Amino acid sequence: MKRFLTTSLLTTLACTWAFADTRDDVKAAAKTLSDAPNYTWVAKTEIEGGNFTPPVITGKTEKGGFALISSDRDGTVTTAVLKGDKGVIKTDDGWKTAEEFRAAAQAAGGNGGMRGGQLLRTHLPADDLIKLADKTKELKEANGAIAGDLTDEGAKEAAARGGRPGGAEPKNAKGSIKVWLTDGKLAKVQVKISATMTIQGEDRDVTRTTTYEVKNVGSTEVVIPDDAKKKLGT
Repeated sequence: MKRFLTTSLLTTLACTWAFADTRDDVKAAAKTLSDAPNYTWVAKTEIEGGNFTPPVITGKTEKGGFALISSDRDGTVTTAVLKGDKGVIKTDDGWKTAEEFRAAAQAAGGNGGMRGGQLLRTHLPADDLIKLADKTKELKEANGAIAGDLTDEGAKEAAARGGRPGGAEPKNAKGSIKVWLTDGKLAKVQVKISATMTIQGEDRDVTRTTTYEVKNVGSTEVVIPDDAKKKLGT
């Protein structure tokens, strides 16, 4: 009996250590990317059950500085500049804050305000992953990736982020993440979220899968127009 208990205890400790180590590996890779002088990422999102297909987003960021975010839909490019919790959008009439851009888009009867708002709500992949890693039930290595399911709280927060500000709270949210590391460095992240969302007054089951690919770490040039800096008050 004593030998059995000892073996069980060692097995439990080994599993706990492996779990902690895997989570720590993910957070360490995210922290290394966050501390890099600069990097580029490309985010592609697929939606099942919705009525909107987000454009591909390309981001460039520098440590402690600016992030330049752009999306291209049918040849129409929307560009945003972020710094801290502030952001501005480029328009034909110059750079505008989120409130100014949304008001102009609504007055024109278009949906550019929604796209611009999404860019301004963009989270840097490194920062996002650190938070997500703490909101997974467990993380395990499988098929060359580290994967795990989000906690109920983590899934609900991620689902709400994909909706419109002020919209109805998502229901039945579930989520998972996959992380690919190359030599301990972050290469790709995939976040999959499913929830019941209220769209145009109707409840729909929506599944959103976003894949982030990281590249040009340390060699990304982030060029911010002076007008954007001025609008941001920097």
